Amino acid sequence: MSRLSFIVRTATPADVPSIYNLIKELALYEKAPTEVINTPEQLLRDGFNAENPLYTAHVAQTDNCIIIGFTLCYIRYSTWKGPVLYLEDLYVNDAYRRYGVGKALFENCIEMARSNGYKRLTWQVLDWNQPAIDFYKQWSARLDPEWINGSIDF
Repeated sequence: MSRLSFIVRTATPADVPSIYNLIKELALYEKAPTEVINTPEQLLRDGFNAENPLYTAHVAQTDNCIIIGFTLCYIRYSTWKGPVLYLEDLYVNDAYRRYGVGKALFENCIEMARSNGYKRLTWQVLDWNQPAIDFYKQWSARLDPEWINGSIDF
């Protein structure tokens, strides 16, 4: 395997179309391509509103400026722990996996949580996604089978 040169940086509004395309790839990978109802316009409004951004995104970008992966995080509040960084999505385009891109993106989230004084980094992983489960185990992550995720869509 040859070496890949890339950087991880904070996303900008210009990255939204690439992030959106990666979100659609992720939905296809997770066998839910019709579930994405978000739009690039909504992502732009929600993440790059100077007064109250709802999320923070980082991208992995190659030397020739191709966005090959992203993370999207936001702050949650734990009544037991205090502020927590929640990693909503980490995704790397299939052609760029196994080059350390996911590792760099995940470690960027860890550093962001630590440097902001958050008490924990949390995320979810689908029980059938063994490559992702194995990936997170590299950090001795606790993958808790006790919790059942609940949601109500509006």
